[in-house]
Amino acid sequence: MDGAGGTRGRRGSRTAAPRCRGAPRSAARSPSRGAPRSAARSPSRGAPRSAARSPSRGAPRSAARSPSRGRVAGESPSGATTRRASRTDGPPARGGPPGRRAHAASALPAGGVEAPPAPRSRARATRVPAAPRKAAVVPDGAAAAPVAAPRPPPDTLRLHEVLSRLSLGRRDVSEASALVNMVVPHLVQTIRSRGGPFSSIEQHSAGSYYERVKISQPNEFDIMLVIPVERLQLDESDDTGAYYYITFKRNPKEKYLLKFLDEDGKLSAFKMLQALREIIKQEVKNFKNVEVTVKRKKAGSPAITLQIKNPPSEISVDIILTLEVKHSCLPSTQDGLKIEQWLGTKVRRDFKSRSVYLVAKQNKREKVLRVLCSTLGNTWRLSFSHIEKEMMTNHGHSKTCCESDGTKCCRKGCLKLLKYLLEQLKMKYPKELEKFCSYHVKTAFFHSCVMWPNDTDWILGDLDHCFQKCLGYFVECLQKSQLPHFFIPQYNLLSLEDKASNHFLARQISHQLNNRFPIFQESY
Repeated sequence: MDGAGGTRGRRGSRTAAPRCRGAPRSAARSPSRGAPRSAARSPSRGAPRSAARSPSRGAPRSAARSPSRGRVAGESPSGATTRRASRTDGPPARGGPPGRRAHAASALPAGGVEAPPAPRSRARATRVPAAPRKAAVVPDGAAAAPVAAPRPPPDTLRLHEVLSRLSLGRRDVSEASALVNMVVPHLVQTIRSRGGPFSSIEQHSAGSYYERVKISQPNEFDIMLVIPVERLQLDESDDTGAYYYITFKRNPKEKYLLKFLDEDGKLSAFKMLQALREIIKQEVKNFKNVEVTVKRKKAGSPAITLQIKNPPSEISVDIILTLEVKHSCLPSTQDGLKIEQWLGTKVRRDFKSRSVYLVAKQNKREKVLRVLCSTLGNTWRLSFSHIEKEMMTNHGHSKTCCESDGTKCCRKGCLKLLKYLLEQLKMKYPKELEKFCSYHVKTAFFHSCVMWPNDTDWILGDLDHCFQKCLGYFVECLQKSQLPHFFIPQYNLLSLEDKASNHFLARQISHQLNNRFPIFQESY
């Protein structure tokens, strides 16, 4: 039964009601917009979904013919029709305002049986949007609402900004490198010309500047003065596998080094370093165009530090005495350098075949050094600076990573941020963090490169995420007081005796990580 109370008969059995806009709301079969919601066969947009013969967009496809202006073509002999898309053009409907769009119409079947209430449709309107937008697909197959392209998180933008501030200025680099290249090669040539134990030294560049990970200012340079030596016997001085005593096998070819032997026949790192220091102190006085001085010796340091005046600042150059030994892979380094998945098996094999480098570095952990003064300063420490430099230069899993025609990664950016964070924390807590240095974060970075070996793990746009991964690993090492040397796995760089300092640094880094690195803002 319809809302007007009349019985339904066959089509055409009733007298047509007036179609004017002024017709009363109770008039039957009124197609006007002012018809009541319960009116029978009303094609208006305001008709309820349950009304019979409703032409609303939720009507089923099987609805019968409607007298509205949106009547569809293709009527079957029984009077039923199929639904079609709404009209967007054509002449206006009778009795309706001109230019209005007509919705798809429905009609009752020929038998006059009322159709069930139409279910609410979740489909979009048939109107085509002005510009198509891509919709994400949810697991159940339904299309989710269109989502705009995500913007980079604020932290990423800020970290990139910090990196840009850490970049070295071209003019500063040019001036600093020009001074270093004027002083060091001339000094090396002068030392070689003297003859004696240092006549065969070779200059090798090392350190962060030459690895292109120097931050803030180009004011620190590392230069290795390498002496090739043959027929040496290496004996571990402790269980770290990093420190060695050096003795000669039978008749040494380098007889000029015999004067540096101690009473036990060991080559004294302290005596050699002291002799080189005295030569350099004499030679720097001969520079005319630039002022160069030798900085006071720092206890336990393997370097002779030059200070080059470069007003309004100074440039520091660490001269590191190094022995190059033609030696097969040492037992302590057998299981180190796990770069097969990162840089490749061939590269690892090549690195393993290189000469062994040892620098004049005192072993503070060796107990005998605290008791027997005669052995003080006789130890040499393994150095892998030459390999680290090559690893940083060719740091990608692919050969073209970060080259002009290759994809850029954020590996070096992460290492710069790690170094900068530690540097700022050391300035804020100098006493608590005195024992930490940049080599701790560099080692953690190398381990991170092994854990995430692919270039896709270090996409330039993922700097924030990659930096957090590196920090997370370093914090875990600090909490466990366990950071294996990258080349000597048995050598732990975080002493259990310094557990309090390790945990303190872990807490400070976690605080910075959880609060979006406020220390980066404090420094500017």
